[in-house]
Amino acid sequence: MLGLYRFLKYSAILLWSAFVAGPFLWALTTSFKTSEGIVSGATYIPWLQYKPSLDGWGVLFRRGGQGIDIVDPYLASLTVTLSASAISLVLGTLAAYGLSRFSYKAGPIKNADITFFFISQRIMPPIVLSIPFFLMLQAFGLLDTKLGLIIVYVALLMPIAVWVMIDFFHNIPVELDETAMLDGCRPVETFFRVILPNCKPGLVVAGLFCLIFGWNDFFFAFMLTFTKTQLLPVAVVALNSSVTPWWSLSASALVSVAPLVILAFVVEKYLSRGNLAGAIK
Repeated sequence: MLGLYRFLKYSAILLWSAFVAGPFLWALTTSFKTSEGIVSGATYIPWLQYKPSLDGWGVLFRRGGQGIDIVDPYLASLTVTLSASAISLVLGTLAAYGLSRFSYKAGPIKNADITFFFISQRIMPPIVLSIPFFLMLQAFGLLDTKLGLIIVYVALLMPIAVWVMIDFFHNIPVELDETAMLDGCRPVETFFRVILPNCKPGLVVAGLFCLIFGWNDFFFAFMLTFTKTQLLPVAVVALNSSVTPWWSLSASALVSVAPLVILAFVVEKYLSRGNLAGAIK
């Protein structure tokens, strides 16, 4: 029975690994093919089944002519995503802590209603917000700028940070705050010196979600920029022509997903919620 359990367990892990890694391996092999290598059928082994080529990668770093220069959009995406995620994480964490530890009431509106208001911002279709954002950025002269996109992304990403962090704060006993204040900490010191260190997993999860949603956004990057500013998702779509360049699209997909994959491996060790044991005296 134990042998059967191990066989089923490792078989399931193997199938899931193939399901996850398969698209990446397919994109990797496709990125080194030419149009002839793609239309000739499914091939997997370079030099034996097809002749590898760097044309698909070269298109990504070509200025003018056929192709794009992916470096500037890549750096612009990094700047906008990192800035917006950092601001959203700071503001969202402070808002979540306030909603978790204090009671607010304005007529019929209470903490639960304020929390739902933050979450509801992610329920609305993006098209509903596109015209208000466009008019707002136009009024302030921020259309087609990185700063304008950062402001928009903060409005979109902060609800995610609030939603994730408020759950983590709810799971930290209030007695921990009270114990710290009995030891002489002021409320601000309690938050920064006691509560935040015990929220590292939550901060990592919230930050990771913000980075993923910000990095992958295409709609607002397309609607609110024109020529001066171009983010990576828009630059990748610009590769399309009358004939879909699958080799270049595969290369750009690998380049686009690489930062998120690396980040996931780096922060994986922090994704644990067992760091509160013995925290209360």
